[in-house]
Amino acid sequence: MTTDISTRSSAAPCSPRTSPSGLALAILLLGGFLTVFDLFVVNVAIPSMQRSLGADFAEIGFVIAGYELAFGVLLIAGGRLGDRYGRRQLFSVGMIGFAATSLLCGIAPDIESLIFARFLQGAAGAMLFPQIYALLRVMYDERGRSRAFGLLGMTLGLAAISGQVLGGLIVATDLFGFGWRMIFLVNLPIGITAALLAQHIPESHTANAPGVDWLGICLATAGLLFLLLPLLEGPNLKWPLWTFASGAAAFAMITTFLRWEDWLGKQGGDPTIDIRLFRNTNFSISSLVVFLIYSTATSLFLSFALLVQSGFGLTAFESGLLFAPASVGFVIASLLAPALVVRFGPIVLVFGALTYAGGIGWLIVTGNSLTDRGDVIALLSPLILFGFGQGLSMTPLLNMVIGTVAERHAGMAAGIISTMQQIGGAFGVSIAGMFFVAIVAAKDSRIVARPLDYADAFAGAMLYNFTAVISAAILLVLISRRKPQ
Repeated sequence: MTTDISTRSSAAPCSPRTSPSGLALAILLLGGFLTVFDLFVVNVAIPSMQRSLGADFAEIGFVIAGYELAFGVLLIAGGRLGDRYGRRQLFSVGMIGFAATSLLCGIAPDIESLIFARFLQGAAGAMLFPQIYALLRVMYDERGRSRAFGLLGMTLGLAAISGQVLGGLIVATDLFGFGWRMIFLVNLPIGITAALLAQHIPESHTANAPGVDWLGICLATAGLLFLLLPLLEGPNLKWPLWTFASGAAAFAMITTFLRWEDWLGKQGGDPTIDIRLFRNTNFSISSLVVFLIYSTATSLFLSFALLVQSGFGLTAFESGLLFAPASVGFVIASLLAPALVVRFGPIVLVFGALTYAGGIGWLIVTGNSLTDRGDVIALLSPLILFGFGQGLSMTPLLNMVIGTVAERHAGMAAGIISTMQQIGGAFGVSIAGMFFVAIVAAKDSRIVARPLDYADAFAGAMLYNFTAVISAAILLVLISRRKPQ
């Protein structure tokens, strides 16, 4: 479950309060719940969306990846805008924007409109989410802050579980005949109410806050879009020439982005990312670990939903219930991880990654053995192992990465890692989708694929996940043996 999203401001906050309004805390937690819920809820609704809108895998991939991409590239900008113009104000604007874009998702007449609306929804989420972390830091003293962040962690974990189970229930019950559209429409009254009640949150901002590098953000966004487009569309279209041209354009734009960031930093400007941080080898390797680990999460949810719903005929609610124990395993491991890391050190992350890989490998073997609808219950045990390993590796990962840099760089490092989490998720959807589509197309020339075709496609797509997590485990071993820089 990709819930360890965090951005930090390195500037001095306003004076902390020891007993802020309980309503203020509840509103901030609600904002965190909505953004993570909407990241997960789409997975169980994907097959329903495909049938309703006549969408192919590439288009559905963009529904998920577009949200994560916009969220990821704009997180740092959202944090800086809140520092400069007021965190409560940006939270309110972001919440209204999230409600409005959720409405656009819910009434989208076609798949292209839904993709565009999801991109806007991710951008709105990036405006409100950083303010939650910043406001919790400035609202409380050290003791209260620990409790508040603990509640936030529990809320985000609950959002991940609810996205699977409650989302499946909403789709399956077909409230008011709206079907999958209701998973977005429920955000409208909740978002508007939260925005109106945000006046109970104390305002705070930072003097001399850094500016927003809009050129850098545009270059990064364009480069990533040009990279994801051929990965999602290529398998369906048999890799036409434009897909290679798009890849070349992506390389050029991302290279330009990195050079611009380096130049801007040397000129004393406010780059989106500080390239100098990557001269720290431990931070660079850790960033790659984050990218690899988080690239496996959303792609598995998508492939799993297609396997059990499109392949074996489970309803969205049944799919969510089947996956729920994995979420419980994630929460349990997340609660255990901090104490285990304190006692045994970074080797816990290696063990967590290997457990995570073991769960994926078990899912691959079990998925290949499925023959009919009644067999899917066999996925339950590997899903629990998968969730436990994911929580044990993901939860302490952010703290480990931040620990590789000097304290004065912690804010920038956290922003970079948060961005890597979301971009990794978008990339993973693209890569897993590439394998999934290619295998289904190769196995079946008919209009409707067979359940066994979906089982083979799921196993093939998960080979990327297994390889990525094993690679991350190897890198974690390397980090644990290196001296701090």
